[in-house]
Order: sequence, then C-alpha cells, then structure tokens
Amino acid sequence: MSTPSIRPRLVVQDGAAAIDFYISTIGATELHRFAEPSGRIVDAELRVGADVFSLTEEQDGVNVSPVSLGGSPLLLTLTVDDADAVGAAMEQAGAEVVFPIDDQFYGRREGRLRDPFGHLWIVSQVIESLTDDEIDARLTDRT
Repeated sequence: MSTPSIRPRLVVQDGAAAIDFYISTIGATELHRFAEPSGRIVDAELRVGADVFSLTEEQDGVNVSPVSLGGSPLLLTLTVDDADAVGAAMEQAGAEVVFPIDDQFYGRREGRLRDPFGHLWIVSQVIESLTDDEIDARLTDRT
C-alpha cells in the first residue's frame, strides 16, 4: 500500500501560458504535459523544489477556473529564499498584488498575489524561527 499524499491541481484557462508563467516566475520545472489534438492541456505536472502540482485547462461542466468562478477560496503558500524577488517576478509577469510583501509578526516576510489565472499565492520567506508559544504571545499582544 502506498503512503497517502495530496497534490493540488490548478484549473486554468490557458494551460501553456500558465506553465510558462510558473516556470519563469516561481522556478517550476515541467515534468510532463498531455494535450488533446486541439491543444487543450488535460494534465501537466510541475515541480517546485521537492513539491509537485498539476494543472489542467478549464472544460465546460468538468473543470472550472477561478477566472470563470470570479475568484478562488484556495491559498497556495510558496516558501522561497527571497520573497521580494519572487513577488516582483510574478508581478512583472502579470500577477496582481493583493497584500504587499512585508515582515509579519509570526517570523515570515510574505504577501499575497493573484496570478493571471486567478490563483492566490502567499509568497513567504522565513526571517525568524519562532516557537508556537512565541507566535501565540505575539498574536495576543497584537489584539
């Protein structure tokens, strides 16, 4: 029996453009891509660091993208060495800043961006190692 795992699958309107965006902005590596004769991508896998995510193109009645839904309730956290550089690359490639990247009380430098395909990314960098108790104390002090 295999070990349980979870892998996000992003639904997008333009798979080829999405793959190019993720490769150029977050350093993804394309592992495979399967497309119908029409060119519609039915499955692609991308690796970022040790993690893999999939994407597929929107298909009526089967897969719906955040653009068609009017937004996404899902937040994808991307931990990187330089949040400012990755955020700037994403913004330069068409992502919209939702929350600017800044130092946070819980020991991270992070912000939120919406990529051109409607997916929300928290771009995060560890700047301070804190225990759960230290984070809880800082949270309590903020209120």
